[in-house]
Amino acid sequence: MLTFKRKNNKPQFTKRSLLNTKIISPSIRAAAKNDNLRIIPLGGLEEVGKNMTLYEYGNEIMIVDMGLMFPTESMLGIDYVIPDITYLKKHKQKIKGLVLTHGHLDHIGAIPYILPKFDKLKIYGTALTLAFVKDRLEEFGMLDKVNLITFSAEDKLKIGSNFNLEFFRVNHNIPDGVAVVTAVPSGVLVVQTGDFKFDHTPVDGRPADMGRIASIGSRGVSLLLSDSTNAEKPGHAISESQIGRNIDKIFDETKGRIIFATFSTLISRIQQAITASTIHGRKVAISGLSMEKAVRIVIDLGYLKTPRNAVISLKQARNLPDNKVTILTTGSQGEEASSLYRMSLGEHREVKITKNDTVVISATPIPGNERAVYYMMDNLFKFGANVYYDKLLDIHTSGHGRQEDLKLMLSLVKPKYFMPVHGEYHMLAAHARIARSMNWPEKNVLLLTNGRILEINKKLEARILRETVPSGYVMVDGLGVGDVGNVVLRDRQVMAKDGMFVVIMVIDKRTGVLVAEPSIVSRGFIYVKESDELMGGAKKLVKRLMEGKNKSQISANWPILKKQIRDAIGAYLFQKTERRPVVLPVIMEA
Repeated sequence: MLTFKRKNNKPQFTKRSLLNTKIISPSIRAAAKNDNLRIIPLGGLEEVGKNMTLYEYGNEIMIVDMGLMFPTESMLGIDYVIPDITYLKKHKQKIKGLVLTHGHLDHIGAIPYILPKFDKLKIYGTALTLAFVKDRLEEFGMLDKVNLITFSAEDKLKIGSNFNLEFFRVNHNIPDGVAVVTAVPSGVLVVQTGDFKFDHTPVDGRPADMGRIASIGSRGVSLLLSDSTNAEKPGHAISESQIGRNIDKIFDETKGRIIFATFSTLISRIQQAITASTIHGRKVAISGLSMEKAVRIVIDLGYLKTPRNAVISLKQARNLPDNKVTILTTGSQGEEASSLYRMSLGEHREVKITKNDTVVISATPIPGNERAVYYMMDNLFKFGANVYYDKLLDIHTSGHGRQEDLKLMLSLVKPKYFMPVHGEYHMLAAHARIARSMNWPEKNVLLLTNGRILEINKKLEARILRETVPSGYVMVDGLGVGDVGNVVLRDRQVMAKDGMFVVIMVIDKRTGVLVAEPSIVSRGFIYVKESDELMGGAKKLVKRLMEGKNKSQISANWPILKKQIRDAIGAYLFQKTERRPVVLPVIMEA
């Protein structure tokens, strides 16, 4: 906020607070030296997902994560949303590499869609993370366009001439997750946590190394970028071991077949399902292509502990008693193409739900997916299945730390400046409140939005520039990337709400006269056979408009004619129905 006092009748401006830190003008920014580190978030600061952050120093850029976001309910027909890389395309000669924190799609999913814009990108990640990237790139036929470089949490790397990296292991619900520690020649040291929680009893038996985190913190961290997804939830995240006990209880009490649904990349939960199945004498069959791929990858790399012959095919499972079978499946989010969703409709080829089945949905619905998940659950109940989900029993725990975990990370790292990342803005604001409650000065708690630029100089002073970079949504629709924008989405929303009204006219191209009665097609607006009066009125209106036109100019002004028809029919339909369908005039020449 800018305030001023009057002295000698002249305003004297003083800065109190604006975006929680100092802001400089473009003219001052233009004079900034090349030894200032710039942090530029392109995604992940106003949504859950789409995580991507740029580090720019001198003439070099390093990217951390390249994720996607699942569409909201209003994004009709959209498959995924990825970051806007306009700034990167403009400076692609500066890019020295992409560093990945872990293998979830919200951190790696945009790679196949962005990769074609760059030459032989170097991608750095841990073994499991790169295995998922490799699988995805093979699916897109792009493996030859990258150079995959594996590191471990104990390694040190140098990317380009300026970025000196080291890492520390973090707990999440997928193995091989790391935080990225970046040092540049000016002395700035930045820690970016990736997704994390503190779990003292994780499934893989490898808790976070708090001693190492504290050691890094003792070196004088300039800036901490920390996961904010659960910043509004008090306490600590539930340990994976507690979830394992609850899952084991379900297996102990269930006499029939168990159908266990979770995310295909939630490796800790998959391990718990396989372990519980083994203890209770069950074989595990897998349904869902993404689940099959994920299990194959983690078994090959040794991240999943499975006894020999524990995993069988669905066909083999049909020959076993129900109490000897667990089916591990996709569909925890009610995705229409997923195995569990098809089971809930009775459309799965291999698995038919019966009253003897127990379905375990080990996930919480992603915001926007609730309706699909509950619809699927209702159908499972109608088949008579016994369904366990998060509101009945703790069978899922988030991979993101809650308030006490976030406080612990702040206490260990002890940064001068703190920047909440990874979450919707209210989550970032909640994380900022946590830091201020721990006595971080308000000016040192930096709340940014996507596209804003944070700059840190060699004196370790941080400031937010007035300059911004493009950071909007890029839609992925089928094979199209970026060809669906706000105008197309708005049309889809209108059609979904009020339908479409198509007016087809056949006009003599020489005389400009209607050759035949206008035809009308309605989709999602009215039932044509029961709306003779409305349809007749629309046709009469079109004919009156055509009769009043200068016939010698009509053929040269199709766009103008279409607009006039669209406006007139739109006004007529709203007057009669108080609805605004998409009106689409179609002109055919005879």
